[in-house]
Amino acid sequence: MTSVFSILLILFACLFWVSRVVIAICYTLGTNIGIVPVNYTLEIILLFVSLFCLVLVIKRNIFGALVYFLAYGIYFGDDLYNKILFIQSGYVSKVNYLPLIIPILGILIPFLIVLDIFINKEGKGKETDKKTDWFYTNKDFDRKHDERADLNQYKF
Repeated sequence: MTSVFSILLILFACLFWVSRVVIAICYTLGTNIGIVPVNYTLEIILLFVSLFCLVLVIKRNIFGALVYFLAYGIYFGDDLYNKILFIQSGYVSKVNYLPLIIPILGILIPFLIVLDIFINKEGKGKETDKKTDWFYTNKDFDRKHDERADLNQYKF
């Protein structure tokens, strides 16, 4: 069974992917929502790559997690660096902090997914439970009770 943290990370990654799809659609339609893709063509390619990687992450594949982290790191890394330099210049109002949140989440979520897969090497974990294995997997226990049941048959 996967941990709650792993499930929440995958859920946040899927929600982030959906938000990136909405941002790309709004940019295509010309609607101003305050967030603009860094590179529209690369954004579309990244959406398809990240969808493929999310399927691999759900299957707990480390290759998919690394590709997901590298793709988002390359895409959002330069943009995040430029925005941090712009904020340090001192000419920023509160409105300009919203586009800073998206690159931070774009790098943080894949990084946490890679860490989660590296730390939780068992993946989906054991599907057996020590409390019930002695009963369900012990064939000697079943044979013992079957023999005893055969001895308890009374004939009239």
